Amino acid sequence: MDESTRQALSLIGKLLADFGDPLFVWQLVALGSCLVLAWGGAHWWQRTHREDAGGRFRQLGGRLAFPVSGMVLTGATQMALKSFMPVTVLQVAMPLLASMALVRSVVYVLRQAFPGASWLTSWEKLIATLVWGWLALYITDLAPFVIEAMTQVGFSIGKQQLNLWLIFSGLVTIFLTVVFALWISGVIEARLMGMRSLDGNLRIVGVRVARAVLTVLAVLVSLSMVGIDMTALSVFTGALGVGLGFGLQKIASNYVSGFIILLERSIRIGNIVQIGADSGVVSQITTRYTVIRNPGGIEFIVPNEMLIGTVVQNQTYSDNSLRLSTTVGVAYDSDLDLAMRLLVESARRQPRVLPDPPPRVLLTQFADSSINLELGFWVADPENGKMNVVSDINLAIWQAFREHGVQIPFPQREVRLLADR
Repeated sequence: MDESTRQALSLIGKLLADFGDPLFVWQLVALGSCLVLAWGGAHWWQRTHREDAGGRFRQLGGRLAFPVSGMVLTGATQMALKSFMPVTVLQVAMPLLASMALVRSVVYVLRQAFPGASWLTSWEKLIATLVWGWLALYITDLAPFVIEAMTQVGFSIGKQQLNLWLIFSGLVTIFLTVVFALWISGVIEARLMGMRSLDGNLRIVGVRVARAVLTVLAVLVSLSMVGIDMTALSVFTGALGVGLGFGLQKIASNYVSGFIILLERSIRIGNIVQIGADSGVVSQITTRYTVIRNPGGIEFIVPNEMLIGTVVQNQTYSDNSLRLSTTVGVAYDSDLDLAMRLLVESARRQPRVLPDPPPRVLLTQFADSSINLELGFWVADPENGKMNVVSDINLAIWQAFREHGVQIPFPQREVRLLADR
């Protein structure tokens, strides 16, 4: 019988012996007191450091307050009581509390890295199951047997020797390092998005670059920690380069175009743009595509390469002010001065119409049945809609013309019937 088996049997024997010892109840009382005090301390921390008032480190502290304080109190109680009574229960509780702290830390980092992800509920249970299962193997000293069994199942890829334990530890290491990198990128994102003095596009570029760089570094560092030779990736990177040159050329072009758009700030979120026959408000800019939402609620996903290689009409590039117009025809016997004054007054009564430059009426055409007048006016918030303000002004014009007797003619035809001769 080896040493690990003897230790496992010794621990089991101690637990069975403590069950029959009258002092076992006092071990439970001591552990319960530690947990109650830890719960009270965690409740006080969460009450005085609310999540909506603190940063991410305070939020993490609120989640770890109970297991960490429980570990401290249990360890102190164990040191104080080990000279007077058995403390096997307290010894078992220490790694359990440590695993609880680990699970809460990993889940918190995942929630920060993937906000709003519904799959975290099931992943939280899976992570807890894996951690507690490994802890059970550790407490019973069965972990070396499992590691040795997984090490025996090996195979080779080229010159690299792999086994199940190396793959498992590598996946865990990569997972933890990538999650930590995503959490750091989340902290950087929160900092950058809070810098209102920095342009919005530059903030987005900083967030994208930081996330990509940290993720790549996390993968490379984790592979090196596991012991995988990084030169083995040279074949993969060469194949990836060939793929980018042929099959992924369009995707790479869209990503490069996205960074160009974000850096040169030619198109920003909130701009009103028109690409061909499609127009709308820019609602989202990513590194691969740009989302344009038209007034009808339809969203167009435009590849960034199209925004770089074609003419884009940006109506709010340097100034958000936009000129709108509406045309109305009046009868030839109408008082043009009165009609033009009513048009200007109808526009001025609308709160969204700018007083400077003021609304202006132009006589555009002497048509067959009417004199066409164009009312031009400016608005400062075209992202709130254009047709709605035009509709309100048209309704005001109609009411003003009816009150003052200004006629809006419609085409009429006179038909004469000639008698047969």
